[in-house]
Amino acid sequence: MPIKTIIVEDEINNLEHLQRLVSVNIPDVVIVATAMDIVSAQEAILFHQPELVLLDIQLKDHTAFDLLRRLPEIYFEIIFITAYDHYGIQAIKFSALDYLLKPVTKDDLAAAILKAFDRIRQKKKNKQLDNLLDFLAAGSPEQKKLALPLQDEIRYEPITAVVRFEASNNYCYVFLDTGERLLVSRTLKTFAVMLESYGFIRTHQSHLVNSRYVKSFLKEDGGLLLLSDTSKIPISKTHRLLVKERLGQLP
Repeated sequence: MPIKTIIVEDEINNLEHLQRLVSVNIPDVVIVATAMDIVSAQEAILFHQPELVLLDIQLKDHTAFDLLRRLPEIYFEIIFITAYDHYGIQAIKFSALDYLLKPVTKDDLAAAILKAFDRIRQKKKNKQLDNLLDFLAAGSPEQKKLALPLQDEIRYEPITAVVRFEASNNYCYVFLDTGERLLVSRTLKTFAVMLESYGFIRTHQSHLVNSRYVKSFLKEDGGLLLLSDTSKIPISKTHRLLVKERLGQLP
């Protein structure tokens, strides 16, 4: 059965481009409505009850998040679309949601819609969207949660509960303050970029630490950080200056 879809995009050229991509390349999707602002988008969503929404983040003087807050329930899948890599994208990354950067290609769109199909068929409550809205509303790091994609689930943990990350090829291990270790299907670089403004420091090519858990600097082996969980994290020469700046002068 075709997936009922709404496209919300405030630029007519981009709207028509998405319509063409869908109609030509993805026959299992039927576009039941389009909208160019949050008022008409809200009306279309409430009337058509779509299963999927292709949603531009910036909508004239509003954002996609303003639209989502106006809805009584978010029961549909969303693929966010944007031309900008800014705070909105960071929030989406924190929640492990799908997004596409403009100009959208047919291959990227098809891959994102395929993943949405799987979630629609499973008919699971979209906790990722809940986490996104909670993240945007939360004021302090203590209130924000980080989505951790595991093999069989997505775990949501407070940012402050993460002690450190350790790279493992294209994956990384996440060490929590409970002593639990999780293998996450994201690279260390991804987390380093996302968490830089939340007190996390890249000390080494393979290590990212939460500065709140740093107890002391050890002079052995060229320099190590001793964390409150007793782990000793190496500091590479290339990252030493950054560590100095973020933690204060080291010996």
